[in-house]
Amino acid sequence: MYPATIASVDKSDEAKVVATLVSAFIADPVERWLFAEPLQYLTQFARFVAAFGSGGFESETVFSLGDFAAVAIWLTPGAEADADAIVAVLSESVPAEQQADTFSVLEQMDAAHPKDLHWYLPWLGVDSARQGAGLGAELLKQCLARVDADHLPAFLETPNPRTVPFYERHGFVVTSVSQAGACPPVTSMRRPAG
Repeated sequence: MYPATIASVDKSDEAKVVATLVSAFIADPVERWLFAEPLQYLTQFARFVAAFGSGGFESETVFSLGDFAAVAIWLTPGAEADADAIVAVLSESVPAEQQADTFSVLEQMDAAHPKDLHWYLPWLGVDSARQGAGLGAELLKQCLARVDADHLPAFLETPNPRTVPFYERHGFVVTSVSQAGACPPVTSMRRPAG
């Protein structure tokens, strides 16, 4: 099965965290629209994950369950994703004809992001070979217990409509949907303070 408690992950294991997320999102609608070719996905999506989640390693709020079978990268209240690194990765790797839609969606996501203090979950994923066994739910449940100890809300964006009900079961509600042109929608969700 899997361990009862989550483990904190440090920067030395960043490659393992990124590898799990690359596996987890391999069939994701938005990520595969951004990086359609297999090699492009495997290399460029990994860079995108690292750019979007670097703050979690800096604040030591990256967690795993089951020897990296499931991972979560959280950003602490007041922390922000590295916007310059994200824009650089997308500018260098997304085909030119998709960039206007890509950056329009990012602008919408930024506008929908809460301005008050909150915990932010940019990445939660389960290795594709281990999905469906409850690992993601257990990891999220334990992470949310830590978030609730701060009595602050939590926020995330999900690029896959199939995961909206999963997050709703954990107390998140849809707050907006970002979409432009051919880019599939990204759903923003917020969970009240526990």
